[in-house]
Amino acid sequence: MPMLLRRALVLSSLGLLSFTAAQAATPAPGGTAPDFTLRALHGPNLRLKEQRGQVVLLNFWASWCGPCREEMPQLDRLYRKYQSAGFTLLGVSVDDDPKAAGAMADKLGVAFPVLLDSDKQVSKAYDLSAMPSTVLIDRDGRVRYLHRGYRDGFIATYEQQIRELLKD
Repeated sequence: MPMLLRRALVLSSLGLLSFTAAQAATPAPGGTAPDFTLRALHGPNLRLKEQRGQVVLLNFWASWCGPCREEMPQLDRLYRKYQSAGFTLLGVSVDDDPKAAGAMADKLGVAFPVLLDSDKQVSKAYDLSAMPSTVLIDRDGRVRYLHRGYRDGFIATYEQQIRELLKD
């Protein structure tokens, strides 16, 4: 049995992981995106599965992450540009303190939903190894693209991939 699956089964049996063993594997392009429900900074809780039919960009970020602060206003531009075409962006904050996440999101004036993953369960399910991390999910709930970290040019790549997925 692969080590990651074994670890997920142990955590699950201890009640420390709320995802099924099938969801515990690192999401890979073509696989189903692990479902989750998280509390939103503003508004009701949000469940990923309820976004089916939309192209979804999940962006994992933290207030202490410099590249995250650089990337977020550009992501917000993409959100505003493509939202009416069937695209949504969910910013998943991994901050321990929801107030820090809220202060940063408010300061940057982002319009996309900010979700709070302060217990890191969703981050673990998506096997974060870099900040920020971005996952593009197609209308059927499959992971299509996974980006770890942030560099100049990533936004143009995201936009190209979003347009491609919106055409499907």
